[in-house]
Amino acid sequence: MRPWPDDRVAFGGDYNPEQWPREVWADDVRLMAEAGVSFVTLGVFSWSWLEPTKGEYEFGWLDEVMDLMHRHGIAVDLATATATPPPWLSAAYPEILPVDREGHTLWPGSRQAWCPSSPLYRDLALSLTDRMAARYHDHPALAMWHVSNEYACHNLPCYCDTCAAAFRRWLEHRYTTTDALNEAWDTAFWSQRYAEWDEVLPPRLSTTFNNPTHVLDYSRFGSDTLLDFFLAEKEVIRRHSAGVPVTTNFMTLSTFRLLDYSDWAPHLDVVSTDHYVVDALEHPRAELSFHGDLTRGLAGGAPWMLMEHSTSAVNWQPVNPAKRPGDTLLDSLTHVARGADTLGFFQWRQSRAGSEKFHSALVPHAGEDSDRFREVCALGAVAGRLGEVVGSRVEADVAVLFDHEAQWAVAGPCMPSTAIDYPAAAHTVHRLLRDRGVTCDVVHPDADLARYRVVVVPTLYLVSDEAAAAVAAAAEAGAQVVVTYFSGIADPDDHVRLGGYPGAFRDLLGVRVEELFPLRVGERVALDGGGHGTVWSEDARAGEAEVLHTYGDGPLAGRPAVTRRAVGEGAAWYLGTLPDDATLGTLLERVVEDAGVAAAAAVPPGVEVVRRRSADGSWLFVLNHTDADATLDTTGHDLVSGTDVGPSTTVAARTAAVIREA
Repeated sequence: MRPWPDDRVAFGGDYNPEQWPREVWADDVRLMAEAGVSFVTLGVFSWSWLEPTKGEYEFGWLDEVMDLMHRHGIAVDLATATATPPPWLSAAYPEILPVDREGHTLWPGSRQAWCPSSPLYRDLALSLTDRMAARYHDHPALAMWHVSNEYACHNLPCYCDTCAAAFRRWLEHRYTTTDALNEAWDTAFWSQRYAEWDEVLPPRLSTTFNNPTHVLDYSRFGSDTLLDFFLAEKEVIRRHSAGVPVTTNFMTLSTFRLLDYSDWAPHLDVVSTDHYVVDALEHPRAELSFHGDLTRGLAGGAPWMLMEHSTSAVNWQPVNPAKRPGDTLLDSLTHVARGADTLGFFQWRQSRAGSEKFHSALVPHAGEDSDRFREVCALGAVAGRLGEVVGSRVEADVAVLFDHEAQWAVAGPCMPSTAIDYPAAAHTVHRLLRDRGVTCDVVHPDADLARYRVVVVPTLYLVSDEAAAAVAAAAEAGAQVVVTYFSGIADPDDHVRLGGYPGAFRDLLGVRVEELFPLRVGERVALDGGGHGTVWSEDARAGEAEVLHTYGDGPLAGRPAVTRRAVGEGAAWYLGTLPDDATLGTLLERVVEDAGVAAAAAVPPGVEVVRRRSADGSWLFVLNHTDADATLDTTGHDLVSGTDVGPSTTVAARTAAVIREA
């Protein structure tokens, strides 16, 4: 076993030598040395090469590549190759194929065409995992095991009969009796009462809306089913390869919402994720920062691995623009600033054919004589100089709560508005605090909130009594708590909390809402004193709370829109709408000032600053996203340029500095 590289920020990515003739492999390791690559991920989509027919294995080529990596000092993150079945498996056993909500079979010819509940697929995958773990457990290049790949990216939810039977078993384990199920799903509505477990089906396409709690439970079932599959592979690996870390790559980006990673994270030896810049978003780099903080929250504040991102364009958006010069470095260091100790890319060498041939790579189609590869080499050199940062933690006094179950529930049928997007309020608050140099941890509602000075509760529609009590306790103990619209509405069974909204937070906020007034797409509501709200509004009574803003027009003119209530040593703020950036930014400035939270550094607008700290020191990451040079007051040593700086330093446009502070 080789230890994971920790004398630098580990640098590398997916290596797919089976796509290339052997004579290319020698050139690969030459270029890897030039670029400073310290790890590769092998075998992710190699099942058909490792087991070309059932029970007949061909490991010789992988042996050769593993040995090649060892000779060149490159650590291997070895995948179990179980992410996608080979053609012989689908042809021989078509019952493994997933089925969509309308009953259509999803055929092979792409990737991940397998039913998450299929016992046959599971048995064959575990057999391959067993063979690989037995063969490579003591290989000197092996540093980590990588189970499957991007679970649920394409095959969840599945609505086949196998999933229906598995769902019934899951429900019986969760509820024990059909009476308890009927209570949780409130099946008195629309004559849905179940007398026997065999009557329950997945929420397939029906005449009209499915039962919302039924839909919510099916999301829980899907996440739990794939987690159980991961744990089964991990157990096989452990039998042969005890002591070698095991991970799988999450997908913590806005477009993926199918797994509850807060349940998964405790089972990974190190949390890893894939993240790609989504150019269609209004603020794509702010979203990148948010999901770095979310991944760190899943890791319990510990450093994490960026398993995949891209040097430039991806292949799966309607339009796939190339990154601007410098963005490969800037995006990568944004991830490191927010806790990544590993920088991985998909992939090492850009494919010449296949669905991802126009997805960028460390070695582009243009080859080594290209600006992009020169930028890759520059990034590899910087990663080599960042070894002293490895193991340090990000400094944050603000918690933003994020819950996948609440996200599933908000996306369920029959909500007050289909325009409401669960992460919108969280992303907005996070972005505006980021713009002001304030770093946030993005954490599950069950996280320990005691150490935070500010706790933001954005659109937490579904919340447990325990989590609501923890938020109230944080305010009593001195935190500034900010709760946004459509929070606290339902309990974990998706039953509305009666007596007036915002339900679980009504007493904490001193606000009682009688009726919801969601806004139409593009509609605005004026706020007194200037500014406006979007997305949402509601008919509130302030009660014990101080009214900071009222609605300035429309049917709710004069009603409270933003309130504040003193609570114990802290305060509870409520946003009944999503204010414009200027109004909300000013409000958040007051919140952090009241909390005694300061920016990591004073910088011009558009410059992102984050501090990582350990017992040995602190490092200020300065990420200049603007087209102008930025100057700030700081003294220390810049690990990017390799120069001493102070008492001020200038960070050039669209570049970054990592300053070991004096």
